[in-house]
Amino acid sequence: MDYKKVIQTTEKFVKEIHKKEFSGHDFAHIERVRKMALEIGAQEQADLFIVEMAALLHDTVDEKLFDKEMAWSRLNDFYLTIQLPVAQQDAINHILQYMSFNGGKNAGKLKSLEGKVVQDADRLDALGAIGIARTFMFAGKFGEAMYDPNIPVRTDLSDYRTPSTAINHFYEKLFKLIDLMNTETGRAMAQQRNIYMKAFIAQFMAEWG
Repeated sequence: MDYKKVIQTTEKFVKEIHKKEFSGHDFAHIERVRKMALEIGAQEQADLFIVEMAALLHDTVDEKLFDKEMAWSRLNDFYLTIQLPVAQQDAINHILQYMSFNGGKNAGKLKSLEGKVVQDADRLDALGAIGIARTFMFAGKFGEAMYDPNIPVRTDLSDYRTPSTAINHFYEKLFKLIDLMNTETGRAMAQQRNIYMKAFIAQFMAEWG
């Protein structure tokens, strides 16, 4: 198999899917995740082809963005066009199925090293300055307030229809991610980003008054 050609074809497929995405899940996010996943994967001695493919495809089946049945059907059709072996499809699909935070419901379900690498890279892009920017993009896209002291932080994230705010999201998910990193490489990379976010929230609350 010409792995380079498969990666190039996959990149074009993903760019087309995300070309009108403005919730922080655009192709720029995909590209950052791919770069970090390959960096972490090299350090952790993972299969870099599976890592790169899963990093590219990880948001194409995100239920927050797409209809679940349609998204998986589209992905399976794509596998046929690139003639990807079933074993590699299964390895990638396992990652795509279980890498999402999903309100904490996917904890412990991601088994492969490659999946843990891609999950760490995706979580890194939810942290730091980029993570802050993406959080507010996502809130705006889905009609959530920047902050409202009358809306409590959710303890049950299983229903994303429950009202929340951009600031609440830091407490509901983002500040938890550093303790959920899978690899030593990813955990080290997350440290400074987590510190930066905490400083931002402290400054935001001081300005809110």
